[in-house]
Amino acid sequence: MTQAEALQEYLLRLADSDMILSQRLCELCGKAPALEEEMALMNVALDLVGQARNWYEYAAELIDDGRDADKLAFRRDAHNYRNLLLTEQPNEDYAVTMGRQFFFDVWHYFTLKSLTASSDERIAGIAAKALKEATYHLRRSSEWVKRLGDGTEESHRRMQDAVDILWRFTGELITPDDTDRVMAEAGIGPDPDQLAKDWRGMVNEVLAQATLTPGDEDAWMYMGGKHGEHTEHLGFILAEMQFLQRAYPDATTW
Repeated sequence: MTQAEALQEYLLRLADSDMILSQRLCELCGKAPALEEEMALMNVALDLVGQARNWYEYAAELIDDGRDADKLAFRRDAHNYRNLLLTEQPNEDYAVTMGRQFFFDVWHYFTLKSLTASSDERIAGIAAKALKEATYHLRRSSEWVKRLGDGTEESHRRMQDAVDILWRFTGELITPDDTDRVMAEAGIGPDPDQLAKDWRGMVNEVLAQATLTPGDEDAWMYMGGKHGEHTEHLGFILAEMQFLQRAYPDATTW
């Protein structure tokens, strides 16, 4: 794998993970437990869509095959998507929604923080802007995890169940592959070992404050999202997300 190929792949991973998680959050529009949460969820979703667009635009320039950001988002099938498996998991109840967001936010925050010092100036610029949003996202999701975990007996049970359900998808966040290593060696992406250390440190700290028990770090983990191997959930997400663009391709006016 060349550095150019790895960079294209890495950008699609960042974009796709943002895009798919935003779609999951948008499913809760009109269904949040409170008006304040309604606005917060949609704001996070919009932030992620905006970040995805920036990554897609850069990826499209490098791929240079005639596809723009819209085509990368709306004209690829599930096996061509490179999002983390965690991001495509269904909302279930609100504890699962916030647990999924928290695990992602910790990874996202430390990834973007590292990318602000990337040797690729375009990536560093996008990351610097996105980091401000990711910092808020992490603060919000971690507070929800602590609130639910250290709340009532019922909320604690549900939050612990959410951690147990989602834990098997977290390994992919901090397990590097060839693309991650090439990016790190080139000074473009984060150091995989440091990212894993930072992720585990913050996750364990917040879960302890929430009186929750983390999963086993050596447990078997689901992998494959970064290589186009997804759960059944992604197909349904894309079927809804891409319907208009596939039904009316290249339509710009009515």
